[in-house]
Amino acid sequence: MPDLNETTLNELVGRVLGDLGGAVSVPLVRIGDALGLYRTLKQIGPATADELAKAAECAPRYVREWLAAQAASGYVQHEHGQFSLTPEQAYVFAEPDSPVHLIGAFDTAAAMLENQPKVQAAFRTGRGVAWGEQAGCLFCAVARLFRPGYVNALVQEWLPALDGVLDKLKQGAKVADVGCGHGLSTILMAQAFPKSQFTGYDFHAGSIAAASAHAQSHGLTNLHFEVGRAQDFTGRDFDLITCFDCLHDMGDPEAAAAHIRKALKPGGVWMVVEPMAADTLDENINPVGRLYYAASTMICVPTSLAQETGLALGAQAGERRLTEVIRSGGFSKVRRAAQTPLNMVLEAS
Repeated sequence: MPDLNETTLNELVGRVLGDLGGAVSVPLVRIGDALGLYRTLKQIGPATADELAKAAECAPRYVREWLAAQAASGYVQHEHGQFSLTPEQAYVFAEPDSPVHLIGAFDTAAAMLENQPKVQAAFRTGRGVAWGEQAGCLFCAVARLFRPGYVNALVQEWLPALDGVLDKLKQGAKVADVGCGHGLSTILMAQAFPKSQFTGYDFHAGSIAAASAHAQSHGLTNLHFEVGRAQDFTGRDFDLITCFDCLHDMGDPEAAAAHIRKALKPGGVWMVVEPMAADTLDENINPVGRLYYAASTMICVPTSLAQETGLALGAQAGERRLTEVIRSGGFSKVRRAAQTPLNMVLEAS
C-alpha cells in the first residue's frame, strides 16, 4: 500500500462520488424535462408520486423512483410523502426563460458522451471532428444551452453596453450574425429592432435550415439566413457584426477577424461574445472553468482542428489571447463591454 493521506483520499473520493451522482443524473433530468415532470410538478405540487404520475400521464412506479433520485440530488423537495419544487428549483428546471435554466447543459453533456468514440480516436490521430459529424442532437443542445443567456442579457445588457450601437439599431442598422447556429441570437435582435436588417451566417447547412424555419415560425421579415464561413461570407457595409460563443471554435479565427473588419462600415463595431475565462489555467480552476474545459476538449477543439488552419483556441482562451486574435484582423480598439458569470462581451472597432 502506498503512503496515503486518509483525509485527502476521503475528500477526493467524496468529490468523485458527487461527480458520479451528477453524471448519472443526466438521463434522469432529460427524462423529467422531456416528459414534462418538472413542469407538471411545478403546477400541481406538493403532490405524491402517484398524483404526479397521473397528471403527467406516466407510469407510477417509474415516477416514484425518479422522484426519489431527484430528491436525493436536491433537485426536488420531499416532505411527508409529497414532492414539490422550490422557487429556486423551478427556476433551474421548469422555467425555460430563466437565466439559470440549465436543461440545455444536460442535453450537451449527453451529446458529449455520444461523441466520445470519435473524439477518443482523434486523440490518437490529432485530427479534428467536424461540427457536422458530431452527435446529431448537439446542435439543438448547444442552442438550448445558450438560449437563457441570450434571452436575459443580449438586448437588455450586452447591446446597450456597446458604444453608440443601440441608437443605430433603433433607427435602422445593417447587422450580420456570424456563426449564428440555430439563429436564436439573430431572432432576438430582429424582434427587438424591427427597423434594422439582420443576416445570419453559419457554415453548417443543417443549422441554417433550422434557423430559417425558426424565423419563419415567428413571422419575421427583417432577417434571413445564409450558409457562409466567417472568413469569406458574402455581404458588406455592416454597422454591426456579432459572433456569439463561436470565435474559439473557428479553424482560422484570425482570417475571420480580417474578413469581418473588411465587411464593416467605417465606424462599425464587432461584438464578440465568448465564454468567461481568465488568461491562465490556475485562474480558471473553478466550477465554470471545469465545465468549459470539458466542453472544449469534447467539442470546441475537435471542431476547430477539423477546419483549415485549426488554431484551436479552446473555450478558455481568455481575454488576452482573444484580443490578440481580434487585433490581428486590423482592429485597433478592443474592450470588455459587459460580462456575466458565463460570458464576456468584447467590443472591437
